[in-house]
Amino acid sequence: QVLLKSDAPTGDVLLDETLRHIKATETAETVQTWIELLTGETWNPFKLQYQLRNVRERLAKALVEKGILTTEKQNFLLFDMTTHPVSNASEKQRLLKKLQESVLERWVNEPQRMERRTLALLVLAHASDVLENVFSSLADDKYDVAMNRTKDLLDMDPEVEAAKGRGTEMIWAVLAAFNK
Repeated sequence: QVLLKSDAPTGDVLLDETLRHIKATETAETVQTWIELLTGETWNPFKLQYQLRNVRERLAKALVEKGILTTEKQNFLLFDMTTHPVSNASEKQRLLKKLQESVLERWVNEPQRMERRTLALLVLAHASDVLENVFSSLADDKYDVAMNRTKDLLDMDPEVEAAKGRGTEMIWAVLAAFNK
């Protein structure tokens, strides 16, 4: 279950709104429930007040404001649709390189010693089903090493790893929720 330790503002509109929702709940909810609520993937009429509105659009807008994405209209036969392609390819490459290096050059083989942001990025890339794309530019031998290492990491028991602490409990809980 998710228990709020601090409701201090983070400076990010979506994160602060999420904190207000978590604080407002009468009973503690599970990570799985919060993922469903905050992504709009639930239809529970008793919990609609906890859903974030237009999450994808708001995230895309924030990335457009930061210069990472751009906004375009694309025609799909019968209708026009707003898309958000990457406009800052160097930022995308920097992120891909960071993940590749963390799995190849800076591999520690112990998740407790991994940088938390890197661990979170690997879990989210796995949950988003883009992990293979992260390593696709690598040579075959390095691709195999990277995929095997991340597979070993993602196959670890989230409950056991979360119990080891070091502030990664929520990351492991998110992995467990996506693995269900």
